[in-house]
This record gives sequence, structure tokens and C-alpha cells, in this order.
Amino acid sequence: MRDASAQSPMDDDEPTTETLRIEQDKREQAEREREQQSGGAEARAAGRRADKAAYLREKLDEQAEHPDEPG
Repeated sequence: MRDASAQSPMDDDEPTTETLRIEQDKREQAEREREQQSGGAEARAAGRRADKAAYLREKLDEQAEHPDEPG
């Protein structure tokens, strides 16, 4: 049985989906800029980080569209 004093999954200090989406969007933009300004391995790494941020933002967008679906 769950303790009534246990914290709920959506605590007030937890970021919202929208906040996380904005954060990933900013991260992607920063990494795209770094990719353009860098060369060689650093540019490739920045590109991969930007791609990951874009992927996570897309998943957050999907979650925002269907908030009642698990995962």
C-alpha cells in the first residue's frame, strides 16, 4: 500500500513538459551554433548533441499532444 505522505509523480518543483521542450530547443540551437563555429571532431560532436536535443524535444512535443498516454 502506498504511503499517503509519499510525493506525487508531478511535484511542484518538477519541470513541466513545456519547460523541458523549451530547454531542449535552446540546447539544440546552442549546439547548432557550436557546430557551425567549430571544426573537425568538435563540430561532429556538437551536431550529434544538437540531433539528440531535437529528438528529445520531438518526444516532448508528442507527450504534450497526448498527455494521458503512457511513456
